[in-house]
Amino acid sequence: MNRVYKKFKEETREELKKELGLSNIMLVPKLEKIVINAGVGEATQNIKVLDKVIDELTTISGQKPVIRRAKKSIATFRLREGQPIGVSVTLRGERMYDFFDRLVSITIPRIKDFHGISPKSFDGRGNYTFAMKDQLVFPEIDYNKVDKVRGMSITIVTSAKKNEYARALLKKMGMPFTD
Repeated sequence: MNRVYKKFKEETREELKKELGLSNIMLVPKLEKIVINAGVGEATQNIKVLDKVIDELTTISGQKPVIRRAKKSIATFRLREGQPIGVSVTLRGERMYDFFDRLVSITIPRIKDFHGISPKSFDGRGNYTFAMKDQLVFPEIDYNKVDKVRGMSITIVTSAKKNEYARALLKKMGMPFTD
């Protein structure tokens, strides 16, 4: 069992129940999934770029990503319907907790000039999204094999119905928010 999940089950869940004033342990919010998205606009001209991004996301997440395709054609972007434009990975269960643990304890502290993550990126339904400017902050990525710095967005989906509940959950689990 992952250490973050073990801590959540044994300590964090009870603390959140008391802190949020919930009557039932089943009402306490929990992580449901983590989605990592990487848009690859260059793939419209060079399809080989997509392979490199897939390899990097596989290394970061431990799971093979799915190719995302354009839903409709846009002439100004030279984009046709069905053309690959990005990749995404959805993590659940043990892989999700492993990724969250590495993200909070290793990756986020490695960000240059880091002062905490903004607490304003909640969507109103208890989900939190933030962007990483480059993939080099992940220790799994070999600096010498990276041809271009690419960003990605990470969405943490929780079972919370309110932003306050989701923020309390993520803060208890170690997410470094600025206050």
